[in-house]
Amino acid sequence: MIPATNTPDAPPEDDINLLDLLGVIWNGKYWIAAAAFIAWCIGAITVLQSTPIYQAGGLLQLEQRSGAMALPAGMQNLMGGNSGRNSGEAEMEIMKSRMVMAQAARELDLQVYAYPRPLPYLGLIPKRLKLPDPGLDFLRPYQWGNETLEVGELELPQDWEGASLLLTITGPDTYEVRLPDDTVVTGTLRERLALPEKGLSLVVDRLEGPAGREFFIGRMPLVAATGMLQGGFSVMESPPYSSILRITYTDPDPRRAEAALDAIARSYVDQNISRSAAEAQNSLTFIEEQLPIAKEAVTQAQNVLNAYRQQQQSVDVDYETRTLLEQATQIEAQLNALTLQEEELKKRYTINHPAYQALLQNKAALNRQLEEVRSSTFDLPETQKEIFNLTRNLEVAQEVYIQLLNRGQELRVVRASTVGSVRIIDTAYSSGGRIAPRTSRILMSHLIVGLIIGVGFVLLRRFLRRGIRGAQEIEKLGLPVFATVNYSPEAANLRKQKGTLPILALSKPDDLVIEALRSLRTSLHFGMLDAKTNTILLTSAAPGAGKSFTAINLATVAAQAGQKVCIIDADLRKGYLRRFLGKEKNTPGLAEFLAKEKTLGEVLIQGPIEGLSVITTGRYPPNPSELLMRADFEALLETLNERFDLIIVDSPPALAVTDPVVIGRYTGATIVIARHLETMAGEIEAVRRTFETSGVKVTGAILNGYKVSEGAKYGGQYHYYNYRYSYKSDRT
Repeated sequence: MIPATNTPDAPPEDDINLLDLLGVIWNGKYWIAAAAFIAWCIGAITVLQSTPIYQAGGLLQLEQRSGAMALPAGMQNLMGGNSGRNSGEAEMEIMKSRMVMAQAARELDLQVYAYPRPLPYLGLIPKRLKLPDPGLDFLRPYQWGNETLEVGELELPQDWEGASLLLTITGPDTYEVRLPDDTVVTGTLRERLALPEKGLSLVVDRLEGPAGREFFIGRMPLVAATGMLQGGFSVMESPPYSSILRITYTDPDPRRAEAALDAIARSYVDQNISRSAAEAQNSLTFIEEQLPIAKEAVTQAQNVLNAYRQQQQSVDVDYETRTLLEQATQIEAQLNALTLQEEELKKRYTINHPAYQALLQNKAALNRQLEEVRSSTFDLPETQKEIFNLTRNLEVAQEVYIQLLNRGQELRVVRASTVGSVRIIDTAYSSGGRIAPRTSRILMSHLIVGLIIGVGFVLLRRFLRRGIRGAQEIEKLGLPVFATVNYSPEAANLRKQKGTLPILALSKPDDLVIEALRSLRTSLHFGMLDAKTNTILLTSAAPGAGKSFTAINLATVAAQAGQKVCIIDADLRKGYLRRFLGKEKNTPGLAEFLAKEKTLGEVLIQGPIEGLSVITTGRYPPNPSELLMRADFEALLETLNERFDLIIVDSPPALAVTDPVVIGRYTGATIVIARHLETMAGEIEAVRRTFETSGVKVTGAILNGYKVSEGAKYGGQYHYYNYRYSYKSDRT
């Protein structure tokens, strides 16, 4: 029985602690760094492709409504002097309204747009990096930062609004435009290009760039231009309830941001003034409509009174009648004043408003007084009574006309004195500093996301990878582990290398891998003293486990210890042990011997050191399994067993072909080679069952290609291997 190399107990696989995770993360540091670098590059590309955004800011103050000059109290009431401060929230919503934004958009003519054709996928990157224009024909239409187009005027039919026109530079001062109907027209710098039949009018004020450069120009609907202004504009009351409004506007051009913000502020102030003067204007309109009527009423009342006096030959009234007349006239004047106020209140309040109700009560009281005065005239003579009535009508008409004139003059003063309730404190200003994209923030966020993705990938890869991660997993399957062989870069992908392959035991005898094989050699030497044969079969579950590398180097170190060793390449399908010896592909070997074409002496080759003999595969036969099942192969092993201390048979993968099972019936020990992190535990179990089904017992296993860094997740075992593989010779 071959003893197994002792390995320390590993913690249960289900136990995951912080140190384990840190070890996994540290082992995957290159993956994490790669993910972070890729994410950072994506962030850099995002920054370069993003349009720079600048911000302009301004300051407004909301004031109490008042006129531009000191007005009488009654006129100040017309101005809304008692209305108190404006609501900041209401004013901010008004500023963001389409009414204000549309006026600003029309003022700046923001419906017209013009921009160069961007490079596909790269966008603004060449311009941001200030890359020189290569001047290549296929790149000539695209933006490189050395082109400028300013459109002074663009009128399009309504059907073409929102559709882009393609303008192409054809010369120093000439261009051509492709219209939406595919018509191509030519134009000259600073000259009007007019097509009345199509409704097109275009004036280009500035045009710079090489011939062939293309621009998109067009006229967007007013609704779209208004929405663009609303999207870049923001307003806030700062500090809260202070009536101070801070307004900002963002745009790719800092000067255009200032112009847009000033236009919005002017539009808002204009509508505020108009809104403040609207009440006075409405009242003035009513007064101006009533003045001709009042004047005609005065003339008519005067004519009637004069005609009656001439008819009755009476020119005056007595003292009592005049007193009643004055009283009635005063009451009528007050009623007329209340009538004017009622017309104004109708536009502000409903009839149930307290102010409206108070006016109606005053009006009712005056009507009662007027009725009392009228009843006092019943005892007057008929002539005096008629003169009283006619004179009263004339004076009332005159009073109404005078009141209308005075009221109209007051309203004109009020309208001319209106300055609104908004004051611009700071006009728009942009420092020229870019507010977006925030380069450092974007790069840092992408870097953090990259690190998170990298860590997540490493952890996911760790938990999803089901390959053998330690010798204890093999031992759980009931197979002793004879040796754990470290990972060797020289052994990786040997089959893909060209030419003669190096034998590590000869080129690097002090390598840790060779030390592990020496340990295996010692175990095999003492463990096989009681074995019926000195033959060892090396197989694996799948290709790439390192059978050939292990076989040739194990044979070499055994021969160096003074043993007579023979290694047989029994992989009659893809064996390549001959390459370690520098032999040609047609070198006679096992296939020729089993086919009885060559003798043992002809196929047995002297190895690179004394005591080592090799039998290569020879030509790959069409029937390898049938050749190995012949009695000649068993006889070969018996012959070699008498001549050599150790025979190592390198066979194909056991799960791929049946050759290893056939060979295993004639060997003294069968060893499965498992590759660290690649060979699955289920594969080893499948190999064991395959052999046992044929009556062959798997003796043990070798864990090959063990990566010490990956062993960090196995706490105790990691320290064990760290100590073992750091034990160096002191020789110089």
